[in-house]
Amino acid sequence: MGTVQMKNMMEDLRLTGMLKSFERLKSEATKESWTADELLDRLLQEECEFRDEQAKERRVKNSKLEKLPRLEDFDFTVKRSITKATIKELYSLKWLEQGRAVLLVGPTGIGKSFIAEALGHHACLRKKSVLFMSASDLLEHQQMARAAGMYLKWRAKMARPDILIIDDFGLRKLMAQEAHDFVDLLKVRTGEKSTIFTTQVPLENWPELIEDPIIADTVIDRLKHTSVKLGLDGDTYRAVQGAALDKPRN
Repeated sequence: MGTVQMKNMMEDLRLTGMLKSFERLKSEATKESWTADELLDRLLQEECEFRDEQAKERRVKNSKLEKLPRLEDFDFTVKRSITKATIKELYSLKWLEQGRAVLLVGPTGIGKSFIAEALGHHACLRKKSVLFMSASDLLEHQQMARAAGMYLKWRAKMARPDILIIDDFGLRKLMAQEAHDFVDLLKVRTGEKSTIFTTQVPLENWPELIEDPIIADTVIDRLKHTSVKLGLDGDTYRAVQGAALDKPRN
């Protein structure tokens, strides 16, 4: 079989990684006197690496992450109540293996969303599926799905990602139906799934956010005993940025 035929077959079979590297590896094989097995091994490696990279790009795109920060870039020069050891522990993703929720609690500008998105980005690179949504978008989509008679389909979609990031939870109170659907979502995400919350409201104050007290107790009980809770305080990053901008230039 000739080179052209082999390349056409690779294209037909969608072996894009092989096809892209074929001429280069064929040339190397000739120079280095590779065996047929060695050439095939390298071609298969190229195809696997290409598919892994494509899958990673799809996971990142589907995650809807607004930014792609890295935990390595977290600014420890700003005085905040989070240590490198804590960041390292989060980076291990043990909480995801255990199916535990993560609560990032603190004032605005303290770095909650940065940490949540960095964890999501890191998980994407570790072959985990992630979905990032603001709490307001989550509730709006939830209402729209229920109004359209598509709630169960929507809930199944929300249950699918390994990590669901709900940003800025608690900006408004949840009405009875919203709260019911919210706790329903938490229930279907039990097991090997994790939900990350960023919020300004400590868990013990969540009854103020949920109209139905019984559902409020259910939500709190579900998160109180098993979730990873990280309270952040100290200087807000935005305040530090503002102070830097206000400094006179020489």
